[in-house]
Amino acid sequence: MFLSVYEASLNTLVPFQKLKNQLQKKFGNGVTMDHYATPNVTGFFEVSVNDKLIHSKKNSDGYVDTDAKLDKIVKAVEAAS
Repeated sequence: MFLSVYEASLNTLVPFQKLKNQLQKKFGNGVTMDHYATPNVTGFFEVSVNDKLIHSKKNSDGYVDTDAKLDKIVKAVEAAS
């Protein structure tokens, strides 16, 4: 399973690391995650599973800061497995 996270800056890894830790607890090494910084300040925090956009801060999802948001990503990973 491949999960990509696009974020506004590599300097703000906290949201990415938090999500990565949560998903590793759930799936272990079954999920490969890559983190990419957007070239400009964008406000992005985009999460894709196998190139399908699942979560988008830019589209009003915000950060992955609730159980419901995390559950949406977990279900997408499970469905793609």
